[in-house]
Amino acid sequence: MSSKPPIADATDALIKVTLPGHAAAGIPGVVHSMGPALAQLGPRRTLSLFTSINQKEGFDCMSCAWPDPDSRKTLEFCENGAKAVIWEATPVTVPTSFWAEHSVDDLATKSEYWLGLQGRLTEPVYKPAGAAHYRPVSWSEAFSIAGTALRELDTPDQAAFYTSGRASNEAAFAYQLFVRAFGTNNLPDCSNMCHESTGTALSEVIGIGKSTVSYDDFEQADLIIVMGQNPGTNHPRMLTALEDAKRAGASIVSVNPLPEAGLQHYKNPQTVRGLLGKGTALADQFLQIRLGGDMALLQALSKRVLDAEAAHPGTVLDHEFLTEHCVGLDELTSHLAELDEAAVLAATGLTSAEIDALAERYIRADRVIITWAMGITQHKRAVAGIKEIVNLLLLRGNIGKPGAGASPIRGHSNVQGDRTMGIWEQMPDSFLDALEREFGFDPPRAHGVDAVHGIRAMQRGDIKLWISLGGNFVGAISDTAAAEAAMRGTDLTVQISTKLNRSHAVTGAAALILPTLGRTEIDRQQGGVQFVTVEDSVCAVHASRGRVEPVAPDLLSEVAIVSRLARATLGADSPVDWAAFEHDYDVIREHIANVVPGCAGYNEKVRRPGGFVLPNGPRDSRTFPTTAGKAILTVNELEPIECPPGRLLLQTLRSHDQFNTTIYSRNDRYRGIKKGRDVVFVNPDDLLELGLEDGQQVDVFSEWPGQPDRELRGFRVVSYPTARGCAAAYFPEANVLVPLDSTAEGSNTPVSKAVVVRIEPARVPAPA
Repeated sequence: MSSKPPIADATDALIKVTLPGHAAAGIPGVVHSMGPALAQLGPRRTLSLFTSINQKEGFDCMSCAWPDPDSRKTLEFCENGAKAVIWEATPVTVPTSFWAEHSVDDLATKSEYWLGLQGRLTEPVYKPAGAAHYRPVSWSEAFSIAGTALRELDTPDQAAFYTSGRASNEAAFAYQLFVRAFGTNNLPDCSNMCHESTGTALSEVIGIGKSTVSYDDFEQADLIIVMGQNPGTNHPRMLTALEDAKRAGASIVSVNPLPEAGLQHYKNPQTVRGLLGKGTALADQFLQIRLGGDMALLQALSKRVLDAEAAHPGTVLDHEFLTEHCVGLDELTSHLAELDEAAVLAATGLTSAEIDALAERYIRADRVIITWAMGITQHKRAVAGIKEIVNLLLLRGNIGKPGAGASPIRGHSNVQGDRTMGIWEQMPDSFLDALEREFGFDPPRAHGVDAVHGIRAMQRGDIKLWISLGGNFVGAISDTAAAEAAMRGTDLTVQISTKLNRSHAVTGAAALILPTLGRTEIDRQQGGVQFVTVEDSVCAVHASRGRVEPVAPDLLSEVAIVSRLARATLGADSPVDWAAFEHDYDVIREHIANVVPGCAGYNEKVRRPGGFVLPNGPRDSRTFPTTAGKAILTVNELEPIECPPGRLLLQTLRSHDQFNTTIYSRNDRYRGIKKGRDVVFVNPDDLLELGLEDGQQVDVFSEWPGQPDRELRGFRVVSYPTARGCAAAYFPEANVLVPLDSTAEGSNTPVSKAVVVRIEPARVPAPA
């Protein structure tokens, strides 16, 4: 494999702004995926990879958790999936000389974009306490360092073990088993920062924290409501399913503060119509909602459904379903009877006519899907808001029938599978009991720390060692300054990674980087070539097989790293045969079959073409394993966000050339941004009211009672058609504006979608 010298870091000095796009994919999508692939991977590697993405005998794309159709095209990927594959499968590697040339302090000055461009990590490196640089070490030395540090802790709870959603089911199961055999439930993961609100809400009201739809349900729906979601950027293959639904007769409604190109028009790159024509207009109605107004909208819709039933008894509600499967209808009806329409309009920024139109669509439709992502989950009242989604669905029986249901869309490829495999600081006793029966040790029962509580524990000195299985924790978490200071206060940080990111530059006193195989690469172990499994957003579990040779001969798989780390820490007395885990992943899957609910016969099922679907009571049989034994209609108090005069509500979001904290380029094609990311999007009327001009350099401050202002300096304000009173800036750059204590009620997810900010002319303008 090749290597290259580091490139100069980019700046925002030459940022260019054009008009936002009104269509997604098409010829530009093909050009922006195939062009870089051929240039960076070469024709042979490109052909092997791109004909294997999301195929039944191929590998699962790492860029999102969108499910796969049963009948698949030859090229079953999207532009951003192609970018993710190029990013991982690049032949560019970090040379040994890099570590002497760049101190950790120097790496900390580099952008996420620059760090990722340096190439794949190929050798373990270690920064001793007091040293300025990482240095290469052998695998045996690396495991000895980590194992010794873990054994020397005063208590297992002084360590935390973070997990990214890219880990396979096998790696995740082995990881949580190691952590619990070590003696702690400190298992924060990326779910804590994205869909934790979904899991919390759905578990309470329908008994399972997952989607209640299948892939095929989209084409059978009469109405699909897309809330707080940008599929054109974050999961573009969803646009194909929406196009199929539209052509089958479904109406589609977009609820979002920003007009999203993919929900306006979709130019399917695998059809002549998409490449040469105007594409398909997807959204029949666009409700440009004010940030934080979703819960008020949902209550207003449910009230209109109840009012329609009162006017025409027996014709609107699904009384049979509500009587047999639900509780709480009378309480909800009484509560919504008092709903203040003026408060709804103020909270949503919508008109009564717009809400009426959506209510009429909902009442006319027999089969409705409501789908959402982090635009819904990252609010203070996110859990209550998602319960309101369920209320609306339950009123007309839109759970547990074809073409209908609740559809949270996970943004990371196996974040849902990781949770199924036990990656959670609060796994129920039933799961821990199964571990005890299977492996003969009593797992710890006290709940561990989540992501936010993990930062607090590091600040107090309670956590001294942090291990990350993938991901970029300090780049992804809120309150950047607090998170980085907490991480630097630990004794040792360990990162299991494919490429460099911010978390490799913000370390404990000592630090290890353990390079791992990518999902695209062939995984050879003593038992032969291995495959892994993942779970998508609709509970489908399937195999993933790497197709190209690893970029370096000494890379270890995630399973091998976890297994060897466990052996180095737990020693010969461990009740688990870790060597067997590493040599043959079937051994892990046999244990999964005995421990994880719904996974009996796992090895046989995942070898079927397309895998299998986990059982789901609400979807499969309209059974709801809640505390009430039925689906629960809930009463939730409406608490509109107060935004003082002269202030805006800001949300963080991704650019089009981005996956989580991975930056593929400094462009955002659909929003008209090129060569920069330090921008804040503001409605033109708000700019006028604030006395600011399009293109002006500004400082952005977030205001929190009793705390000093948090700030972003020298950003460029961009006039953009967002909702009035709202603004937007890119994640992770704007994470600094979100205090660690600003979290969703019930889920502790950072509130990144309704941050009160003021925007002022820059005190020190950026260079021209």
